[in-house]
Amino acid sequence: MSKIVPITVAYGDGIGPEIMDAVLYILKKAEAQIQVEVIEIGEKLYKKNYTSGIAPEAWEMIERNKILLKAPITTPQGGGYKSLNVTLRKALGLYANVRPTISYSPFVETLHPNLNVTIVRENEEDIYAGIEYRHTRNMRESIKLVSRVGCEKIVRYAFEYAVLNNRTKVSCFSKDNIMKFSDGIFHQVFDEIAKEYPQIKNEHYIVDIGTARLATSPEIFDVIVTSNLFGDIISDEASVITGSLGLLPSASLGNKISLYEPIHGSYPQAAGKNIANPMATILSAALMLEYSFGLLEESAAITNAVEKAMNEGFVTEDINNGTYTTSQVGDKIAEFILAQ
Repeated sequence: MSKIVPITVAYGDGIGPEIMDAVLYILKKAEAQIQVEVIEIGEKLYKKNYTSGIAPEAWEMIERNKILLKAPITTPQGGGYKSLNVTLRKALGLYANVRPTISYSPFVETLHPNLNVTIVRENEEDIYAGIEYRHTRNMRESIKLVSRVGCEKIVRYAFEYAVLNNRTKVSCFSKDNIMKFSDGIFHQVFDEIAKEYPQIKNEHYIVDIGTARLATSPEIFDVIVTSNLFGDIISDEASVITGSLGLLPSASLGNKISLYEPIHGSYPQAAGKNIANPMATILSAALMLEYSFGLLEESAAITNAVEKAMNEGFVTEDINNGTYTTSQVGDKIAEFILAQ
């Protein structure tokens, strides 16, 4: 990549600003040819009466630059405004959420040192679309929308991901024993598309059984494809198996725009304390270099530096009771990148 490419950066809420500072410092030291253009989103915008949590000019920048690197934002719980995360995914057409989940044993203690599964989550539909109604004071309704087109896009993406990344099996999780129509079509489409990839093994689990197997024997999975709500839940489950939520990156991908962010939340209780783990956001930036720029070597350099930091004990308190601060971990990872 010779020319400088603009990317949109959102510092987010809570611990977001301090972990994003660490990420941008690392990208600078890695000599990534990017131009950072910052937008403000999330809680500050809600307080300024932007009910969507984002201003019109921010939308314009995201659509122009095509790449958004985002720290976590705070979403009101149990009321208030609609989740901006949901709004971004739907408005930008980010239909595929990709969450690589890897064990970093022996650097990070885990019962499953051979864990290496990628969770591919449908990102626009399902009950997570956030379409809800209050019929009466005591009656609420949430709508679960599932389309054949949406199922086909995400299932095909999962199989293409398996092919491109030398994976051997794709597992589908659904609940079609109960939700015959909505989850039924997801399972049906999975079976149809699986026939187009005879070189890739395929299997289906009722989500109850699948999540139990993931908790006890995660090594048996390679790529998991599932719907929006289930994908969010099982990827958090998988992150606990790795040893920390602070280690999992994610990419939300569409036909034109890509969004990269950690899977964890904004953790407002730790804001400004310089104790948050920046590694998930750093690894999200590595995914950005790989997926959006095709810079495999530069992406690998960041990933290797993160692993070296873990190996040598330069970690925050969430990993093995580490004693290093957010900025110290970022500095050390940058140092390891320069030494490669």
